Amino acid sequence: MPLPSPHDILKRLHNSTFRARFTLKDNELAYLDQQGMDKIMSHAHDFIAQRLAPAEPKNDGKQTPWKGHPVFIAQHATATCCRGCLQKWYQIAQKRPLTSDEQTYILSVIQLWLIQDLQKHS
Repeated sequence: MPLPSPHDILKRLHNSTFRARFTLKDNELAYLDQQGMDKIMSHAHDFIAQRLAPAEPKNDGKQTPWKGHPVFIAQHATATCCRGCLQKWYQIAQKRPLTSDEQTYILSVIQLWLIQDLQKHS
């Protein structure tokens, strides 16, 4: 099953009362501004590879903090925070490693959400 375009999935997620409530706070906005998008996306790459890509991530369902980094907020907003959410929203099966293409796709969704959220704060 093909994955929805990042724009399409963000439109769907925006209709979720839970997902739509996430937005970057001042400290996360400042951190993103200080570090720059390239560095933040490098962090995102590492977080996805270490905490989401394994077939059975450690503490799955609880591995993504609720605050402290712009990527964590983006992951909750985009339902890329755990394998259960990936299965529910993206139909990406659990109990198998994420492919390189799936990881790249997840990063593109996170980056688009960050860009859109930054625009709301401009």
